[in-house]
Formats: sequence, C-alpha cells, structure tokens
Amino acid sequence: MRGINPPLFVYMKNPTIAAIATALDNSGIAIIRVSGDEAIDIVSKLFITPSGKLLSDCKSGTINYGHIIFNSDVIDEVYVSLFRSPNSYTREDVVEINTHGGIYVTKKVLAVLLKNGCRLAMPGEFSKRAFLNGRIDLSQAEAVMELINSENDLSLKSGISKLSGSVYKKIKEIRDEIIYEIAHIESALDDPEHISLDNYSEEIRNKIDKILKELTKLSDSTETGRIIRNGIKTVIVGKPNVGKSSVMNVLLGEDRAIVTDIEGTTRDSIEEGLKLGNINLRLIDTAGIRNSEDIIENIGIEKSITLCNDADLILFVIDSSRELDDNDIKIIKMTENKKMIILLNKTDKDMVVSEEDIDKLMSERGNASSTYHIIPVSAKENIGFDELSNVAESLFIDTNVINSNEVIITNLRHKANIDDAILSLNSVINSIELGMPEDFYTIDMMGAYTSLGYIIGEEVDDDLVNEIFSKFCMGK
Repeated sequence: MRGINPPLFVYMKNPTIAAIATALDNSGIAIIRVSGDEAIDIVSKLFITPSGKLLSDCKSGTINYGHIIFNSDVIDEVYVSLFRSPNSYTREDVVEINTHGGIYVTKKVLAVLLKNGCRLAMPGEFSKRAFLNGRIDLSQAEAVMELINSENDLSLKSGISKLSGSVYKKIKEIRDEIIYEIAHIESALDDPEHISLDNYSEEIRNKIDKILKELTKLSDSTETGRIIRNGIKTVIVGKPNVGKSSVMNVLLGEDRAIVTDIEGTTRDSIEEGLKLGNINLRLIDTAGIRNSEDIIENIGIEKSITLCNDADLILFVIDSSRELDDNDIKIIKMTENKKMIILLNKTDKDMVVSEEDIDKLMSERGNASSTYHIIPVSAKENIGFDELSNVAESLFIDTNVINSNEVIITNLRHKANIDDAILSLNSVINSIELGMPEDFYTIDMMGAYTSLGYIIGEEVDDDLVNEIFSKFCMGK
C-alpha cells in the first residue's frame, strides 16, 4: 500500500559456537564441538584432507580424516564428523573435531577456531539451542544432565527414558485432555444452540478426577525418583565398639574408618558414597551412642542423633556377642518410625543375642510396626553382607513400577509444576461442587494447563530457560 512502509524483517544469524565436549584431561581423544550457520565454513578453512577435498564438499553423517592447519603449521591430526542441519543435535550445522586427547593440543585447536570466527559456547548452550530449535523439549534437555550424572543402573534407565520423551509424552497427553475440555466449554458458550452443556458438570468432574489421579501418581513418584537420583541417606548407628566402623569398611571395601577396641574411637561422622546393587547409599558412620561424660564425645553423639533424624535409612549395628543394654534401647527409641536394617554383627563369636531377642525388644518398645529387617553378619569375616543390597532396595524401590516403565519424576521443578496443576484442578472440583457456571472451570483448567506446560517448555520464560541450561557443563 502506498504511503505505508511494509514490516522490516531482519534475519539474524546465530553466532557459531565452539567448546570442548569431553573432560579436559590427558586422554586418548578429545572432542571439540562446533555449531552454527558458519560451522562448516569455519572448519573448512582449517581442515585439510589428504586428497585436498574440502569439508564443505563432504556428505552429512560422515567422518573425515585430515589435519588442522593454521598459518601453515599442522596443529593436530584429526577426524572430523559432519552433521548438516537439521539432522544434528542442535538442528544447526554441527562439526565435531576428534583430536588427540592432550590438554594443550585440545586447547590449541579450540583457540584456532575462536580466532577464525567461533564464539566460546556458554554452559549448556548446545542443548539450549537443541531446545530452542525444537530438537528436544525442556524435560528431555534436563534428562541429558540426569543421564550424565547417573551413578547406578536405575538412574541411567530413568535418564534414558526421559531423554526418549517419556515425560513429554505423558504431560502432553494430560494437557491435550485439559485443553480439549476448555475448548469444548468455550465453544458451547459461544454457540449454545448447537453445543449443549447439559449434565456437563458431572461429566467433567469424572474426567478431572481421572486426571488428578494420574497427576497425584506422578507427584508421589518423586520420592522414588529422589532415591534413584540422589541415593539413600544411610546412617550407621550403634553403641560403642559394636563394629560400626568395621561394617563401613567392609561395605566400602577399604579401611576408611579407624577401627580399635577402645570405646568412643569414632567421635565425628564420616560420609562416603557407595553403589549397592541398583541403588546408591550415602553412607555415614557416626559416633557410638552411649552415656558419656566426655564433652567432645558428647558433641559427636548429639550429631549422631541429628543425623538419624534426617536419615532415609538406619543401619543399626548390634554386637551379638554382648547382651542388649540401655544404650541399645535408647537407639531403638530414637529410630522409631524409620526404615531400618539391623545388622546383628560378630556372628563369628559365641552369640548371646538372637533375632528373636531383637524382635521381642522392638515389640516391647512399641516398634513392632516399624519397617525393619534383621541380617546376621560378621564384619571381621565379611559374611552376610550380600543380602544387604536386596533388602535396602526392597525398602525404597517399587520393582513393579520400575519394571513397568511407568514415568517416575526425579526433578523437583517438575514436581512443583505438577503440584500446582493439582491445586488448580482441585479448584475446578470446588467450583463444580459450588454450582458455579462452566466458564469458571476454564480459568483454573487453563492454570493447570499452563503449569504442566512449564515442565516441557511450552509455557516458559527466558529467565527459567537460562537458569536451567546454566547448570550444564560447557560442551553440552
């Protein structure tokens, strides 16, 4: 139209970024990742194949042998992988340079790339671009770090499941149900002659109840998810000289804690990580609990009691060669309502305490309903500990859930968003019970829809995106 300037569209190229994608240490190989509109052109200036073929002329999905050369100097002999847009991790042109794994040579190649037009990638920027370009959703991006940080088979399986889109699929399915009902209500309000809302309140309530059950199940799975991701905070307790430190050393396979026949040797807590079967234990050895007049020892005992209160699991070590006494009773009282494995230690000696004695004491002290298992062991002979991993796993992990491949929420941000959605949908139920008009339902239903959108990144602001990806490692 004459006299009116058309909108001005400016195409902004993404800066081409580069970073070392492997651990910066002397190793067999290192990988430098380059991504962006000029990735292929920049590397082509530096990469020479024996035949003289340019990287820009190579096919996507190929690995090419040659040298990185700068100012006529050979920097390194390399293999270069080429991935053309959109068939790459970021959906941009991506080049990965496989160098020899020396720290100096890897940094040298990166420095040459930066001199020729690349910008150093920020932490998580490759994954951020993958998200912004629609390659992955936000839950899949977060699963990348879960996968990298996994320390056992269950956390690895959980990360792979989320990376393949299990959370996205479940959340999208629920969001689709919610938005369908919102659209139905709004359509009926706009065209009441053709779309009826008669008896709709009962119908929508049944659907909301179904969605609430699914969301509640997801929210409740967070406790299992926390155990899978962070491990079980496990505190070893017992009166002095029952073999707590010996038990810890056996579990760790090394002499981590000092072991003597002198009571009160351990005066402060010792913490170590331990992979036990399919789970991880955050193992804490504590000072022996007894009545003592030693000020320093009492500080350790008080810390032991505090640690017990915060523990997921108690490993209560009892010396089977010594009679139970007031100190054992004190520990039983302070571990009430805790998940506990009682290790009946020193079974290589003449036993004066049996499993029946412990069951009787637990019953007399009101702990009969507590969740506990008794395992006879000998730390000295390393006997009986094979059963520990199965018992610990059974206390915390629902194998039926794991084997059924149900979605397990391991991310606290996801749980918070799910809980917000539950709150909104409960408000819908409340509106129905109060007999409110249907247009009131849509307000809270949209709130639930939006809360769930934050999980997969369909409802998200720049600050949250930047915060999430800033926690990633540099080359990811």
